[in-house]
Amino acid sequence: MSLPDTRLTRTSASTGDRTERTEVTSARSRAVVGAAVRASRAWTAVRAALRTAIAWCARTIRPAGALVIAVATIGLLAGLVFGWVEAVVAGALALVFLVLSIPFLFGTRTYDVDLTLEHERIVAGHGVSATVTVRNTGARAALPGRIDVPVGAGLVEFGVPLLHAGQESPRTLEIPPQPRGIVRVGPATTVRSDPLGLLHREHAFDDIHDLYVHPRTVTVPSSSAGLIRDLDGNPTRRLVDADMSFHAIREYAPGDSRRQIHWKSTAKTGRLMVRQYEESRRSRMAVVLGLAEDEFASPDEFELAVSAAASLSLRAVHDARDLEIVVGAEIPRVVRGRLRAIRHLPTGAPRVVLDGFSSVERLSNTMAFREVCRLTAEAADRLSIAVLVVGSAVSLTQVRQAALAFPADAAVVGIVCDEHAHPRTQIVGPMTVHTIGTLEDLAGLLLRGATS
Repeated sequence: MSLPDTRLTRTSASTGDRTERTEVTSARSRAVVGAAVRASRAWTAVRAALRTAIAWCARTIRPAGALVIAVATIGLLAGLVFGWVEAVVAGALALVFLVLSIPFLFGTRTYDVDLTLEHERIVAGHGVSATVTVRNTGARAALPGRIDVPVGAGLVEFGVPLLHAGQESPRTLEIPPQPRGIVRVGPATTVRSDPLGLLHREHAFDDIHDLYVHPRTVTVPSSSAGLIRDLDGNPTRRLVDADMSFHAIREYAPGDSRRQIHWKSTAKTGRLMVRQYEESRRSRMAVVLGLAEDEFASPDEFELAVSAAASLSLRAVHDARDLEIVVGAEIPRVVRGRLRAIRHLPTGAPRVVLDGFSSVERLSNTMAFREVCRLTAEAADRLSIAVLVVGSAVSLTQVRQAALAFPADAAVVGIVCDEHAHPRTQIVGPMTVHTIGTLEDLAGLLLRGATS
């Protein structure tokens, strides 16, 4: 019995040693893991602090300030190491300049800036006034500073005088004439800087305005080029069995409605005769503008095309027509040729129409004008008038091919914009093509075509 007891005791002692060693190893592992975690967190905090410091230095220190800091550092170190008195003096002066520039950075956020535009919408080539009111919301006087107001790709800046607590300073800014587009005005940014331009500090506000710069337009006569105002519908060349506009009487054919039988003619001829009508429909108009960059000879020619399309669209809106404004859409290069896309501009009101034309730009990756017309004809139902506005790089043959996409009973009018051409009107097959050199030629040509 002693042998088994001895073996059992040794095994128990051996198991206890292993347990003790395991616990010691686990404690060491936990300590190592904890140290690694703390080191990782510390390194993450240091990296975040370094990134913040670098970003602050990049925003605050100007190139002149960086030069002064370099002179102060190198001058003091070289003077103390090599005993150069001149280097110590230069480094000390640079350090004094740097220290004196720091107080000019205080008080950046004590301003309250209110930016107001006189008009949110203007015509291309015209400027607009803006009122900037700067108010000191702090309890102390604010040092003089500067306000920067971004206007599109430009910048308008003006100085702010010394403002006591609660004092405000209104300022009127004249924004220069802008090209057509949507110009972003703001945010107003307060800038603090020392007289030497070593350091500067900025604070941007949230007040941002979108200035809609509309294209130039001219008044187009409503009776020009077949654009006649209709209230109850205009007859078309399509013949139907029942409508309001009577066309003729023809012999009865199987499938005709008996309600359309004309009994007087039937009695005279001895054969069943039925009435035939011209289909009446409310005029549905489409203005199609291509945006391909290679279809226009210059940016000015493209602006002429946008103005012409906008003028015709405004006439249709004033005449209460059903209107579709279609432009090309940007297509990614990787799917060009496999994807077809167009964009419809809003047509609710004149202001909405002009806002839509403000956002139109030339595109390098888009469909050709012929494809835009083909997709428009497929998407729009029962068009009666189609106006095609193109640049001088689109030939008359291409315009005629684009017109073939529309229904045969739809009137198609082409507007070719060419700044170097004389205004003229051409009949190309079933369509009429007007060539304009200036926007003022548009109304004259359409009016002449309506009276002839």
